[in-house]
Amino acid sequence: MKIIIVENELYLAQSIASKLAENGYDTETYSSVKEAMSSHGDVYLLSTNLPGQNTSPLITAFKDKIIILMVNYINNDTVGEPLKLGAKDYIVKPFMLEDLMRKIEHYKEYQILRKKTALYQEYMDNLLCDIETNFDVNKITTPIVIETNYQRLVDKIVFEHAQKTNTLLTFVPLGDKNWKEKIQKSSPSSLLYITEIQALKKTDKEALLEMLPTYDFIICSTSNLECDFETISLNTDSKLYDQNEILTIDDYVKFIVNSFQYKFPDTELSKKLGISRKSLWEKRKKYGLFKKK
Repeated sequence: MKIIIVENELYLAQSIASKLAENGYDTETYSSVKEAMSSHGDVYLLSTNLPGQNTSPLITAFKDKIIILMVNYINNDTVGEPLKLGAKDYIVKPFMLEDLMRKIEHYKEYQILRKKTALYQEYMDNLLCDIETNFDVNKITTPIVIETNYQRLVDKIVFEHAQKTNTLLTFVPLGDKNWKEKIQKSSPSSLLYITEIQALKKTDKEALLEMLPTYDFIICSTSNLECDFETISLNTDSKLYDQNEILTIDDYVKFIVNSFQYKFPDTELSKKLGISRKSLWEKRKKYGLFKKK
């Protein structure tokens, strides 16, 4: 982690840099905003007491970084406006180095979490992008049970719902032996996304249904679930099968045609399936799998 110190008081800048270096941080110091604009750092310690200098361009340019303001006093110019532009926090001079490092470590963890969240979101979007659904997620009202022939279809809908409503999800796979504790420790403001209910024993299923009235939740079930909660059914032919699922020949052909008909011409697709183009056409007609123009 590289820390950029922007401070025109040379002794103070060197003192901060020296103490941070002693604690394992890599530092660079600049006496002006203009010089610091060409820097590459993870954290910016920016003095707001730079005579004749405007700190706004630096804050705007590096707002995705961790910017901590070093201020002599607190007012709208030194703190309020810079925070609106993208600075993360401030510390009042003189300050203890330990207090500064606590702020740095706090925002370092925050940045790591943001990057992890963005990565997981990108991965999830990519994982679910080929799953087709015409369901309007705005119609979801919780609590609700969704019965389906394909859990990933419900995954896509639940994650879209959470994203649109800015709702915190708590994932509760019932194959986890600690599922009761996970539900009980969940945040009151979170939405429980409960899966694998079909794998529970009858007594455990009854215990779960007795617990749930005090929670907000979406249950995904791949079998019929008898309960008093609102229940809808969502099914799809656009399934991605895992290695533990055995398909019928018809299901396999439907899956392959659905998945690859826009990636290969019919000649190549029929060849890969080991059937004639005529047979492929007949299967398209049988299953209603004609290409959309």
